[in-house]
Amino acid sequence: MFLQLFKSKIHCATVTEANLNYVGSITIDETLMKAAGIFEGERVQVVNNNNGARLETYVIKGAAGSGVICLNGAAARLVQVGDIVIIIAYAFVNAEEAKDFKPTIVFPNQNNQLETQKQMV
Repeated sequence: MFLQLFKSKIHCATVTEANLNYVGSITIDETLMKAAGIFEGERVQVVNNNNGARLETYVIKGAAGSGVICLNGAAARLVQVGDIVIIIAYAFVNAEEAKDFKPTIVFPNQNNQLETQKQMV
């Protein structure tokens, strides 16, 4: 049996762009991706703290250190530049792995630069 657990998240990042004319996805600063253990092409859930919208999409790597958080395609209709979002990744693990699994949380500053990173206890 496999369980789907919260693997990692980028907590309270600021949306820097919304590009309706792109073919979908979310572009995330590579530094934040690496800190959170999120891979290019990985499925993520995006929660908009400003309006309550929730969506799922896949990740595109943005330039490291750029601070980019850009919702692309139809998802751009659910955010505005300046909105605060939580980007959540999940993983399938077996029941034995789940017992000791600790997710990673990344806290960017207001410019989407890595502020702190920690594993849940």
